[in-house]
Amino acid sequence: MHLTQPPGYRLQRGITLIESLVAILVMAIGILGILGLQMRTLTDTQAGVRRAQAIRLIEDLGERLQNNPDALGNLSAYTATPTGSDDCASTACAPDKLATYDIKQWRTSVSNALPGSQTTVFIPQGGPRQLGVLIGWSENRFNQNGQDYTATDKTALAAPLTVSATNAGGAAVNCPADLTCHLQYIQPTQRCTPWSLGSGALYCPN
Repeated sequence: MHLTQPPGYRLQRGITLIESLVAILVMAIGILGILGLQMRTLTDTQAGVRRAQAIRLIEDLGERLQNNPDALGNLSAYTATPTGSDDCASTACAPDKLATYDIKQWRTSVSNALPGSQTTVFIPQGGPRQLGVLIGWSENRFNQNGQDYTATDKTALAAPLTVSATNAGGAAVNCPADLTCHLQYIQPTQRCTPWSLGSGALYCPN
């Protein structure tokens, strides 16, 4: 006994197969879209974490300045990049030595927290009683297709985040190319006073 297939049976089977393939294709596109959105969210989260780290590091430098009784009198020491310093963690140091020690330790902390970052500490023009701190770090340099951004794309992306200032010598302090930067100003303290009127010796209470 042979069963006779109804007219159009093979055509229906072909249409069903096409519908299945279309459904799989639509599902695949949807999954890729969700993955792309998650990657974008992850990138934005990482950017927020890096900025929070930069802010906390600048706050740490501000706390170091607060602990130096004559930070205001040694501002230039904080703008340098020392290669060595006294060990002020184990022995008491004069305010100038403490400033050198603090900035060296702080720069090391920045390098550890934000690998590949660049920092600039400067005395701003017209603000001799404060320090400007610029920290730049690297963000994701690839687009959603995994390709490197073009120069035009990088310029457009960096435009809203561009920061700049001027130091006491009149030179521009700009965010390094291809980096995202955070600029903040901190106010040092000075608890040192002359021993007597006209005296060059300072009394620095802790």
